[in-house]
Amino acid sequence: MIKATYYKYILQFKTPSGTSRGILKTKETWFLYLSKEGEFGVGECGLFRGLSIDDRPDYEDKLKWVCNNIELGLDILLAKTIHFPSIQIGLEQAFLSLQSPSPFKLFVSNFTESNKAIDINGLIWMGDREFMNDQIKEKIAEGFRCLKMKIGAIDFATEIQLIASIRKEFSIKDIELRVDANGAFKPSEALEKLKILSNYDLHSIEQPIRQGHYQEMALLCEETPLPIALDEELIGVFDVTKRTKMLQIIKPQYIILKPSLVGGFKESLEWIELAKKSGIGWWVTSALESNIGLNAIAQWTATLKSSMPQGLGTGGLFTNNFDSPLEVNKGGLYYKDNKNWNFNLI
Repeated sequence: MIKATYYKYILQFKTPSGTSRGILKTKETWFLYLSKEGEFGVGECGLFRGLSIDDRPDYEDKLKWVCNNIELGLDILLAKTIHFPSIQIGLEQAFLSLQSPSPFKLFVSNFTESNKAIDINGLIWMGDREFMNDQIKEKIAEGFRCLKMKIGAIDFATEIQLIASIRKEFSIKDIELRVDANGAFKPSEALEKLKILSNYDLHSIEQPIRQGHYQEMALLCEETPLPIALDEELIGVFDVTKRTKMLQIIKPQYIILKPSLVGGFKESLEWIELAKKSGIGWWVTSALESNIGLNAIAQWTATLKSSMPQGLGTGGLFTNNFDSPLEVNKGGLYYKDNKNWNFNLI
């Protein structure tokens, strides 16, 4: 008989991190812990307050219900938690963890077995010019060849100056540059800003306007000089018919999968299959999980064998994260099997 419990955990940022939604100092997360006949499994329910569709007053009640009904099995529990995507991925991880010879090795690939790196982007958080410039220099010095820069919170002209300073020193062959607006642009000004941004050989822009404005986003994707990637737009779209319709209406150049926000691995794979049918590119991004969730998402991502840099470089952001085999080196995420886990929550 499987026993299930859950725990709340507050991750502390080393440095307050800026987005267009405000400054992040802490990140709430939850762990689902399973035990059976001396074996254990753990999964992270990476709730993201203010962004997750399951940021609801009854979130903990649903976790409690899941633990009380764990014997229903994974498939039924996933169906019963369709509106709680972060609980879905926690369930997937916990059951995989319980069934695996090692509770932290959920997917086997060259990433886990042969020290093969996953190419990742270096993340540049919002802040004043000096702070952002320091981050850019630091990431380039660390060997990153793909940078993702969050924009939309400070003066647009200043952000353009920062981008221009990168391009003055590093060509598109040296550095792939992505920007993420987190929906900060007004629909009336978005196209003009995209035209300005397109002068700097950018790979793409994530979510230029807020999600839910399908017609405005469709027009942008049709007229844009710069590839557009949908991110928040995918959150809360549960039905496959609605997912298909949305992609057919908007016709984005890319979609970005955050498994903790769209329903875990099973639901992310459905999005990928729909994207492939429409000739839409994709990549995977973590959503500020601890190393427990990041580890699972990275291992799963490695099985997809994408050649694009992924957004999986968030493990070093917190002061109270868990020691793990994950290691970032020269723009790659590695799984160092000789490094041990230090997971002392239980």
